[in-house]
Amino acid sequence: MTQRPFTLSALAFVGAGLSLGAQAQSTVTVFGVMDAAVRQTSNTGVATNRSVASGSNSTSRLGFRGTEDLGGGLAASFHLEHGLLLDSGTAASSTQFWDRRATVSLSSKTLGEVRLGRDFVPTYVNWGRYDPFSYVGVASSSILVANSQTGPIRAAFSTNPNTTVRANSGVQYLLPNDLGGLEGGVMLAPTGGGTLANGANKVIGARLGWANKTFGVAAAATTTENSLTTAGKFKDVNVGGFYDFSVVRLTAAWRRFDYDTSTQTNWLVGATMPLGSGTLKFSWNQASLEGKVGTTTLPDNGARVLGLGYVYDFSKRTAAYATVSQVSNDSKSTFVAPGGTSGMAAGGSSRGLEFGVRHNF
Repeated sequence: MTQRPFTLSALAFVGAGLSLGAQAQSTVTVFGVMDAAVRQTSNTGVATNRSVASGSNSTSRLGFRGTEDLGGGLAASFHLEHGLLLDSGTAASSTQFWDRRATVSLSSKTLGEVRLGRDFVPTYVNWGRYDPFSYVGVASSSILVANSQTGPIRAAFSTNPNTTVRANSGVQYLLPNDLGGLEGGVMLAPTGGGTLANGANKVIGARLGWANKTFGVAAAATTTENSLTTAGKFKDVNVGGFYDFSVVRLTAAWRRFDYDTSTQTNWLVGATMPLGSGTLKFSWNQASLEGKVGTTTLPDNGARVLGLGYVYDFSKRTAAYATVSQVSNDSKSTFVAPGGTSGMAAGGSSRGLEFGVRHNF
């Protein structure tokens, strides 16, 4: 930690004039996750594929974050995260170096936080907290949030970057942390410059929830407009909750995507249980699609994912893990576990198995 004097005579924050004198303190932290696994994926009718995968328990990344204490309960901070692929030593994104997060913030312990930059959208923040597999690996709920399928996500974004996880150019307000368990925020993201291929989406979103150590519930909604959404806004809404019985923590969530006349509804049920020196994980996910995209009708499109895993903690920083999953498709769908050989026929099944090691620093 380094200290340097800094006199703050006046600060305008969210319309409130504050006059303060302070001795500023700054900290900068380098952090990251290195995660790699041996994976096998078997899809019906095509060859089984074996590979080394990156980020199956937690996404591999390199990050920098810093905070300056401005005094009087005020702080300025930044957060940068770059996704990594350990199997190839390359960047996770070919178009965005700080693809995971790039934000700067001004926060107050009593007024909350204003945050600018690329970040998670409110609906992902809400959904991801209920997925025992943290939205990664062969049992991830992300398997059923895919633009590979004909449905509202592909209709609104094609194969371009979508806003089911993050958005560029965000302006956020986040509630302070001391509201008796109440938490949430709002996000606005203008389209900015650039093309849809670089994430030029207009986003409006919000989330609100309440939780204590035993029970919690929260809801979120996000709408997106871009150059492809000529038939209306792409809508993403979800609600979820958890209950901690001490011996097992149960989660459940519902999510719905809408665009034009097409709808996708996802359900998630999860459980985590301390077992020995680690954690046993279970999840069940289901997606069903309805309506039409162009002349394509969506009934008989959907899938279910069963996942089971165990994470063994060697220490607070290092863990080994194993995960197995089964993806079962309806007659017209081709949802698959990650890492498989392409070309599976509609209605097939996909099975994933992986063993890996994760180290945090």
